[in-house]
Amino acid sequence: MGDYAAPTYSGGDQAERTFERIIGDSAALESVLDQVEQVAPTDSTVIIEGETGTGKELIAHAIHNASQRCGRALIKLNCAAIPLDLLESELFGHEKGAFTGAIAQKIGRFEMADKGTLFLDEVGDIPPALQPKLLRVLQEQQFERLGSGRTHQVDVRLVAATNRDLAKMVARGQFRNDLYYRLNVFPILLPALRERREDIPALVGHFVEIFSRRMGKQVDSVPPETMAAFESYSWPGNIRELQNLVERAVILSREGVLPNPLPKSRTDSNNPSLHRSQGFQSSMTLEDSDRALITETLEQAGWRVGGPRGAAATLGLKRTTLLAKMKRLGISRPTSQEGTDVLGMALESGRDEVFG
Repeated sequence: MGDYAAPTYSGGDQAERTFERIIGDSAALESVLDQVEQVAPTDSTVIIEGETGTGKELIAHAIHNASQRCGRALIKLNCAAIPLDLLESELFGHEKGAFTGAIAQKIGRFEMADKGTLFLDEVGDIPPALQPKLLRVLQEQQFERLGSGRTHQVDVRLVAATNRDLAKMVARGQFRNDLYYRLNVFPILLPALRERREDIPALVGHFVEIFSRRMGKQVDSVPPETMAAFESYSWPGNIRELQNLVERAVILSREGVLPNPLPKSRTDSNNPSLHRSQGFQSSMTLEDSDRALITETLEQAGWRVGGPRGAAATLGLKRTTLLAKMKRLGISRPTSQEGTDVLGMALESGRDEVFG
């Protein structure tokens, strides 16, 4: 997926190579990149916080590329995308016969990342039963594969990411406080796109170039009214949503002109949903912000989860991932006049076909 990168970022040759995929020169973004430069040469654990679609994985890549481990592997795992009963095996591996279906030995992500960097996305989704094992490997750099008593020693630098408020989860007893403190050595908070609007023109140009080249289309012009619509929109899905809408605009472009892919209601200054998005406050928790942006995206998509115009596509998520997030955050469609909560039924059954 093409991403949000900064040829305009100033620095030496190494800095330019490290940040070459990070577009923008706003003060908010440069503050983040300064933090990356400070922490990258160390082996300290980093946790990247921010809303869905803000580019947390890109920052993890930048940290690895600017570290002394840059010649080694960067191994990635999205903890929310792995079934809970398989997550331990994904992290630590297993021996043949360790459980039903374990027909061969499997190497886990920590072993794969030995001497390199492990990026754990959605770390807040690690279940409580598995958290002590993660804490141990972070503290002692030791673990055992499932079904084995042999201890393995590794040298892994951890970069974690979350869009959840881990401190709030600790207070509710959903996340171990000792693991939270171990992860929270060097936190980096990524700004939402609405907090760095001055980067939108550069991002639009970047994505136009990518998609026009990919589709074999010539796009020479972005009309002022199209750019104004981009700059005034609230972007609940952040950069990922911008990327998806620019791709749509390139598909719709004619005679080299990029059209405005946003429905008028999304850019109308009198639109209440726009003001609701712009009302996200920095004092809100990440979980509250995530709940608000998912809810708004669902409302704008007519509560359609799947399909090319569904909320999952807008947010750049799989339908199943979005449904899992909605269930965790307690998001459900307002009950219809007939008294049937169709979305709630889909969440309960685990099906989302009704939403396309």
